[in-house]
Amino acid sequence: MKSNLIIVALIFLIFSVISFLTNILGPLVPDIIDSFDLSIGIAGFLPFSFFVAYGIMSIPSGILIERYSEKTAALTFAIFPTFQISLASLFSIGIGMAMLQVVINPLLRHTGGEEHFAFNSVLANFFFGAASFLSPLLYSYMVSKIHSGDSGPLILVFNQLVSPELKWVSLYWVFAVTCLLMVALIAFIKFPHVELKADEKMDTGSSFRELLRNRNVILYFVGIFSYVGTEQGIANWMSKFLQLYHGVDPSTGGATAISYFWGLITLGCFLGLLLLKLFDGRSVLVAFAAGAIIALSLALFGNMDMALIAFPATGFFLSIMWSVVFSLGMNSVPHHHGTFSGILCTGIVGGAVVPLIIGGIAELTGLRLAMMIMFITLGYILYIGFWAKPIINNSTIKKWSELFKKGEAI
Repeated sequence: MKSNLIIVALIFLIFSVISFLTNILGPLVPDIIDSFDLSIGIAGFLPFSFFVAYGIMSIPSGILIERYSEKTAALTFAIFPTFQISLASLFSIGIGMAMLQVVINPLLRHTGGEEHFAFNSVLANFFFGAASFLSPLLYSYMVSKIHSGDSGPLILVFNQLVSPELKWVSLYWVFAVTCLLMVALIAFIKFPHVELKADEKMDTGSSFRELLRNRNVILYFVGIFSYVGTEQGIANWMSKFLQLYHGVDPSTGGATAISYFWGLITLGCFLGLLLLKLFDGRSVLVAFAAGAIIALSLALFGNMDMALIAFPATGFFLSIMWSVVFSLGMNSVPHHHGTFSGILCTGIVGGAVVPLIIGGIAELTGLRLAMMIMFITLGYILYIGFWAKPIINNSTIKKWSELFKKGEAI
């Protein structure tokens, strides 16, 4: 039991590292654009390079073992900070993250116990959100201290490693060191062998073809695509939008807004757990999707003070969408859930496509009009709440009360 608790704690730590590496890109986008003199359209390839790896690797990762770790990619970019290297680095890190995502959930179920899996999954998402909240604050600290006259020993080291024009590259040195420490830690821990249940295994044969012929499978894939595209579209372009239209410094106000965005996503997850015990998941999805559309409207067309509040507020309304859309999808097919899960996870590629489209449209119309594309993705998620007809609905307190009255609950 003690060894299992250690592994569960390690899994929570890994979730934090995944989040730390994944969600720091948004605060960095304005600096990367300025450092490499990029157009907004070209900058859209940054999140594309990372998240397209999820689309490519989510299904193959079900049968592959990790051969090259993300530490190599981060260290390469830290030593050779060029735009071309950054694209290759982000793609390599994305592959590593996709493979980790596939491996970690079955491991958490096995080591933490199936009866505690739901609780542990929520707790893991808390650590994921907490790291996303803290990483932009670390970015603000690093760029404000490096080459500023600060005499702290760590800052003096970074003064030698990065140039004054590329202070944000210090984050990639932090990534590399973090990954190396994780590799060293994992090397000393023995992991149990995990046997996947039959319904958790990936089948790329007849089951895969059968699911692809199911209209609902495609519709829910688009739902996951839309959610991740919206999340990353806001997270990656929020700081640049605030800089362009309101003159907000990306390293301070922009990074803080992104930090609050991820913090409110974390807070919203916990509130969502309560709401899903009180109301049907489809009703909660409709309410939160409508709230996200209103918040995004205020962020794009309000003044600076309104935008600084409304952009993070979108995170709160996005918070329940992944879990509700994913669970509605899984509860809408009677079998092949492992294969269906892999298909849905491939929808994470929306985090590559939507920010890239926003960047391309921004070249022609400006960033404000380009970000309005997310009204389409949010509208689709709102639509899911109306047409979804799952085989099994989420259990609510009201349902349990009715069962007790009928004497059917145990």
